[in-house]
Amino acid sequence: MTTETWADAVRGDDERVIAWLEAELGGTVQTWERQPRWRPMWFVEIDRAGESETVVVRGERSDCPLVFPLDHEMRFQAVLEQQGIPVPHVYGWCDEPRAYAMSAVPGRPDFSGVDDATRTSIVDDYLHVLARIHALPIEPFVEAGIVRGRSPADAGLVGTRRFDRVFRSTKVRPDPLMEFVLGWLRRHPMPESRREAPVVWDSGQFHHDGERIVAVMDVEIGHLGDPMMDLAAWRMRDTVIPYGDFATLYRRYEEISGTPVDLAAIQWHHLFFTLTNQLSFHGPLAAPVPATDYMTYAHWVSETNLHAVETMAEYLEIDLDDVDIPDPTVSPVTAPHEHLSSSLRSIHVDDPYAKYQIRIAFRLARHLERFDQIGAEVMELDRADVEALTGARSADWNDCETQLERFVLTDDGAHDRQLVELFNRRWRRYKALMGPVGSAMAEHHPMQPFGRSLLG
Repeated sequence: MTTETWADAVRGDDERVIAWLEAELGGTVQTWERQPRWRPMWFVEIDRAGESETVVVRGERSDCPLVFPLDHEMRFQAVLEQQGIPVPHVYGWCDEPRAYAMSAVPGRPDFSGVDDATRTSIVDDYLHVLARIHALPIEPFVEAGIVRGRSPADAGLVGTRRFDRVFRSTKVRPDPLMEFVLGWLRRHPMPESRREAPVVWDSGQFHHDGERIVAVMDVEIGHLGDPMMDLAAWRMRDTVIPYGDFATLYRRYEEISGTPVDLAAIQWHHLFFTLTNQLSFHGPLAAPVPATDYMTYAHWVSETNLHAVETMAEYLEIDLDDVDIPDPTVSPVTAPHEHLSSSLRSIHVDDPYAKYQIRIAFRLARHLERFDQIGAEVMELDRADVEALTGARSADWNDCETQLERFVLTDDGAHDRQLVELFNRRWRRYKALMGPVGSAMAEHHPMQPFGRSLLG
């Protein structure tokens, strides 16, 4: 699909969504805006019987499969609402394009301008909401066709299998870190349990009004799983939205819910969740399409893959070393790369969606500019690391990745420590390729460590 035909498809989707919404809700659309982001979202002001209402229409990703179908997300959200959980109200389903409509909710998703005491109170309210979700009867979710495991003991694994299925179905090139950590998790299963409850999984997403939770948001991967998944997943989001000390939060959840937390299961679930960006976006990063927000995906992956390495280091009690980043060099295309970046930065447009597309192109240009400066040395350092571990010299980048993945798949844990150290070096180098030194793209935000005292 060319850029022009893709733009035509976007406009066509806009028109179909507006027509469907007017028919579904029996009103007249006054204003609409397609949200500039990595998946289709529309914010629509609709007049219904003389009263204006804001509706959000949430669409399907176009460059990678969803882990759970979009209509599953809608049904899960609707059942939560029916059970008294604060979530956006679901209006209905659109067949073309595949999307569903929900009410817009007020409030904010972060704690900017909120003092520590107020933040603590809001997070405490969220813990109450999570505990309520985990205590809900599962029968209404089962009746709505919500995904569950083969048994209560399987509840903590049904979601991991779905992510793995997406990864396997879209994998087109070697991915040694994913194969390493997935293999490690198989060899070190989490403690057995029979917990089964509704979980949002990608936890920590909510709107608040400055005092209390207004609504739980983005239940895209909600299903019937293990409640410990919800206590694990938001540790990564804490690097950009600070929620407080997790040891304290876990103790507070125990008080609210009346059930003990399983720290070993939380750490296992946490390690798996650090993989979910790479498992989801392997395909579009290897073979992007016009709709792919390449640098947003690459930035997320550069962060969360380092989180996976750091969590593995905690498991193995490894102190990770700092990594030297090569000095930049000058090449025949240094000046053109700089010119491209500055040219894209100088473009000013009013349309929010066009502005977003220009921003994507600018960040990609800066990534390529940075690769021109240090990329050759980074690839040589990565190749030397793989040769030192495997004893095999690679012919090129793809051969190096293939050699490392083959080693990982046949190693069976014999070199876990060396591999963690190697992946730390290569992903810190990759992080340095995200953008210039000092840029937000190249900055890494480590998570709160579990700590040996927390794990006992």
